[in-house]
Amino acid sequence: MRLSRFLLAGVLIPGVAVLGASGAVPAGGAGRSAQEGAGPFHDYRNQRPGAPHRITVADLPPPYATESADEGPDLVERPKDAWPQAPPGFTVTLFATGLENPRLVRRAPNGDLFVAESRAGRVRVLRGIGGEGRVQTMEVFASGLNRPFGIAFYPPGGEPQYVYVGNTDRVIRFPYRSGDLKARGPSEAIAPLPGGGQLRGGGHWTRDIAFSPDGKRMFVSVGSLTNVDDPETNPGEKNRAAILEFTPDGKNMKVFASGIRNAVGIAVSPTTGELWASVNERDGLGDNLVPDYITRVQEGGFYGWPWYYMGGHQDPRHKGKHPELKEKVITPDVLLQPHSASLQMTFYDGQAFPGEYRGIFAALHGSWNRRIRTGYEVIHVPLQNGRATGEYQDFLTGFVTPDGKVWGRPVGVAVAHDGSLIVTDDGGNVVWRVAHR
Repeated sequence: MRLSRFLLAGVLIPGVAVLGASGAVPAGGAGRSAQEGAGPFHDYRNQRPGAPHRITVADLPPPYATESADEGPDLVERPKDAWPQAPPGFTVTLFATGLENPRLVRRAPNGDLFVAESRAGRVRVLRGIGGEGRVQTMEVFASGLNRPFGIAFYPPGGEPQYVYVGNTDRVIRFPYRSGDLKARGPSEAIAPLPGGGQLRGGGHWTRDIAFSPDGKRMFVSVGSLTNVDDPETNPGEKNRAAILEFTPDGKNMKVFASGIRNAVGIAVSPTTGELWASVNERDGLGDNLVPDYITRVQEGGFYGWPWYYMGGHQDPRHKGKHPELKEKVITPDVLLQPHSASLQMTFYDGQAFPGEYRGIFAALHGSWNRRIRTGYEVIHVPLQNGRATGEYQDFLTGFVTPDGKVWGRPVGVAVAHDGSLIVTDDGGNVVWRVAHR
């Protein structure tokens, strides 16, 4: 996620339900050969639903193999003939419109969908799925918040008593009973967070929240202040680029894992109970460095930022620093196309999709630090016995026009109560629904 950009959302014209297709995005975007994205690295022109990708450490180019680019998205209205494309057998419908900057989405135990409208400073509740795949009820649960993002229900299980919200400056919670469409009381401040309140120059601002299955541990992701500053010389990086751990009352803070530049989305595996993260890595080293990633997060683990990346590869901007850490750097489980901006992730726990879609879904918001766009899609990460294979697949594509204009930017993913996949899109200010027919 680019540090200096706070998303400018376009306007989307409401559409009607159509069937997902598996056609590839036409090649030749920006007047360049689609072969430039061939091999382990790829871009929007060779995305197609179901296409597999695997990037390994051995595939990484040296730093500065290409110049660092500044190619932010040119947001446009959705063209009349454009629609998100899913694999054969899936239907894509426009679930909800009229939102402002919809970001993370989480399903409550009763099936309601809570959506953070970060720029608007509020959380909405979306309830019900109508006959045409459209939401039936939308209400504002809470407003007046400070760039809310993460949402979690506590305690774990079917009868939560609180809704926790990750504002950029602190974790807060609202009293809650299953079925509430509006907060039943004022917010309670639970835990202050590093970097909060810096509206300009505050670095990565999203804060996600997850609880351990036993409800005893609260995990909060806090991204770095900068791209790659040394925390030893920049005091603003203290307790950032990390996943923090608290007790649910906001006390006993400690660093659960470090060296994680920006874990925008975190989630606990429903099968293993392990914490996972979806991470934006650093910029400025070229088109195909450094891979974003999705990984299990090991307690006490160090993932390299800012001195190293992808194991013991030293960032040339910190040459010679901390040689004692080189062997301690954990290589992530799934390496993603660099600069894709992997945001929220979710484990598929529904029954409606075919068995091969058990695993993880993640939203890739899209690149700015790459000459040819990449990301702007939803991916599927297969799991075997709770472990990643290292592969991922395009799942929902088509948010970029053949000439490189962007009309949609996936942010949040959640599994609805009926097993369909819900995708927020802050480029179009809408929410999509992907169902298996």
